Amino acid sequence: MKTWRWTVVALALLAAIVPGRMAAGQEAAKESSLQKSYKVLVDGTKEWVDTKIDVRGGTKLKITAEGTVTYPKKNKSFGPEGIKRGFADVIHEYAVPNGAHGELIGRLGSNGTLVPFEIGASTTYTAPVAERLFLGINQGMRDAAEAEGSFQVTVEVLEEGSVTDVGGPKETAIPEVTSQLIESLPRRVSDEQKNPGDMLNILIVGSEDEVVNVFTAGGWVKVDKGVGSTLKEGLLDTFEKKDYLTMPMSVLYLFDRPQDYGFAHAEPVRVVMSRNHLRVWKSPYEVKGRPLWCVAATHDIGFERDQRNNGLTHKIDPAIDGEREYVNETLSGTGLVKARAHVTPATPLTTAKTATGGEFHSDGRILVLMLKDNTTKN
Repeated sequence: MKTWRWTVVALALLAAIVPGRMAAGQEAAKESSLQKSYKVLVDGTKEWVDTKIDVRGGTKLKITAEGTVTYPKKNKSFGPEGIKRGFADVIHEYAVPNGAHGELIGRLGSNGTLVPFEIGASTTYTAPVAERLFLGINQGMRDAAEAEGSFQVTVEVLEEGSVTDVGGPKETAIPEVTSQLIESLPRRVSDEQKNPGDMLNILIVGSEDEVVNVFTAGGWVKVDKGVGSTLKEGLLDTFEKKDYLTMPMSVLYLFDRPQDYGFAHAEPVRVVMSRNHLRVWKSPYEVKGRPLWCVAATHDIGFERDQRNNGLTHKIDPAIDGEREYVNETLSGTGLVKARAHVTPATPLTTAKTATGGEFHSDGRILVLMLKDNTTKN
C-alpha cells in the first residue's frame, strides 16, 4: 500500500517537473532555429555574387571567410583580408574606395546604390534595411578577368531583424509638409549674379547632425571648400594611400546665401568629370519643430561651354530626376529615414536651364525625406 502511495507521489512530482523542462527545451529549440548558417563560394573571377540570402532590417550577421585568390600576372596571392594598400591603389575603381585590394566585401541590394562594406576574414554586420545580400571582392574588372581561386564564406544569422520594408520605408503621405510650405519655397537656386540655375528637388527634415549623418552613412562625402583645401586634402589622401573624392564644387545661392554643405558620391578615377553631387541649404522653416533643409541635386556627366563666359564647365545629366532618385535610394537605404514621399507643387517645374546654360527636364516632383529623430527611440 505504501509502495503504491509513493509511486503516485513520484508520478505527480514528475508531472509537475517535466512540463517545465519540456517548455525550456522547446524555447531552446526555438532559439536554435534562428541560428541559420549559409555557405557561399565567392569566385575570384566575380566582382559580386548573389548569396540568395534575403535579410530583414536589423538582422545581425556574422560573416567569416577563408581561401586564397591569385592574380597570376601580378604574381600575388592573398586571403580574404586582401593585399595591403600601396600608392598604385590611390586611383582605382574598387567598390570600397579605401578598402584593401582584393579584400572580401559585401553589400545589400542588386542595383549598387547601397554602401558596400568591408568583411575581410571576419566581421559582424547589422543590415540597416531589408534587402538581398551580395558578396564580392574589392577589385576591378581587369583583376577579375585574370583571377584564380575563391573564398569560402560562412554567413550566420545571429539575430533576426524585424523591418520588412525593402530598401527603406514605404512611400507615404507626410501631412506636416503642407502644400502651403511647398509653395513658399524657392523653386530654383542661382549663381552669384542671381542667374537662375539648378532645380530644388529634395527636402529633408532633421537636425544638422542628422542630415550630415545620413549623407555620411549613405556613402556621400563633404566636398572641399576651395582650391587651397583641394591641394591639401589631395596630398594628404595620397600620402595616406587613400582615394581623393572631395574635389570642390561651385558656389550657388538660395535664401541669398551660399550652400551650407556640398556632398558628392563618385568613383575616384572619374571624379574630375563625372560625379553625383548636391548642395544643401538650411531653410528658415521648420516641420514639427525640426529644421527643413533644401537640396539641389544633379549628376555631372562631362564638360560643356559655359554660356556666361565661354569657359569650360561641368555638364549635368539633363534627366535630373535620376539624381533625385539616386539620393532617395542611397539615403533611404541607411535605415535613418523615417518616412519618404514625393510631392508635386501646384505649378511644377518641368524644364529649364542651369546658370551656365545647360538644359534639364523633370516630372516636377520634389522628394521629401523625414529623418529619424536621434533624441527619441523611433
